[in-house]
Amino acid sequence: MRTSTLGSYQSGLSLMQRMQAAIDHTQKQVSTGRRLLTPSDDPLGATRALELRESLAGLAQFDRNATMAQNRLSHEESALASVNNVLQRVRELALQANNATQSNETRAQIAVEMREHLDQLVQIANQTDGNGRYLFAGGKLDAAPVAKVGGSYTYSGDQGQRLVEIGDGRFVADGDSGDAVFFRVRTGNGTVQALPDGANTGSGVIGAVGTADMAAWVPDRYTVEFLDDTNYEVRDSGGALVTSGAHASGEELGFLGVRFELSGSVAAGDRFVVEASPNQDVFSTIDKLASAIEMSVIDDTSGAVQTNGINAGLRDIDQAIGRILDVRTQVGSRLAAIESQVDNNSNQSLIATELLADIEDLDYAEALSRLSQQISTLEAAQQSFVAARQLSLFDYL
Repeated sequence: MRTSTLGSYQSGLSLMQRMQAAIDHTQKQVSTGRRLLTPSDDPLGATRALELRESLAGLAQFDRNATMAQNRLSHEESALASVNNVLQRVRELALQANNATQSNETRAQIAVEMREHLDQLVQIANQTDGNGRYLFAGGKLDAAPVAKVGGSYTYSGDQGQRLVEIGDGRFVADGDSGDAVFFRVRTGNGTVQALPDGANTGSGVIGAVGTADMAAWVPDRYTVEFLDDTNYEVRDSGGALVTSGAHASGEELGFLGVRFELSGSVAAGDRFVVEASPNQDVFSTIDKLASAIEMSVIDDTSGAVQTNGINAGLRDIDQAIGRILDVRTQVGSRLAAIESQVDNNSNQSLIATELLADIEDLDYAEALSRLSQQISTLEAAQQSFVAARQLSLFDYL
């Protein structure tokens, strides 16, 4: 096989150029600390590195979401703690006003303080999360959710909850609607409530209300009417007789699994209504309670009206306190879930970072050894090329 001088030169030059390119590539690897400079260096590794980088970007976004949800829930927890403090103070004031030693004047002063706490409660319900978004407006974050219109309180938010993704397929609600927290609160004992008729002329006072046998309870509106100061009849909303009996002051009166205490003197025609507990907003509960406290007591009948109003308000306040406790428990569970997920995200991020380093990061010892070998090989090739270039057939003629 014959090789031309030009072909020999070109082959040698091409070889040295490839070797020089390999040296340049290795030098770039050493200077950047990266094994993969282009996808062609390791196609499978480059694909895996891209997947890991996307995973790390997703985990970083989850952490940002978690931080925002955590901040918002922390604001909500603080607001709910303030709500609980207000309700506890209102309860203390109601118990204080229910003392027989109080006068109309002192009870009026108590009612004034109670209404101040009511205004404070409305303010808390309209708090923002620090970024101008209302905490208890549901999905309508840009408008104050609670307002007093005429003599009643209204909710202008919605019942939605924003779900924030804090992990792959894991979502957490970053708040609660004011409707669920403040407006959908059951009255009475949470199942039934007992109230006196406004036209009663006796001094009957309703005490504790309970459900002894829920299996026997049939939700309806029942009227307990006294035929005289002892005997009574219980009729349903359609007027059908449910039961009848005799009652003595201080004893429990019961039917269909419901029992409630009734003390004081009742008069013929006095009525007491027992029904399934409806929802009532906590603002109206406090407003009614303050109205009961500030009414003037002039005789036993008006005193019974006031006591019944305060007792009913206390039962409703207890339900509101229980609702706030339930919501705070849910918020605490969400905060714990976020903390747990953030730790999980951190562990996943650490593993992904280590895997990415294994793929992309350079083994300096191997690279420097390879560079030295490549340089030595290039130098030997250059010397061989110079020597071969000086050869000529004319030297042998």
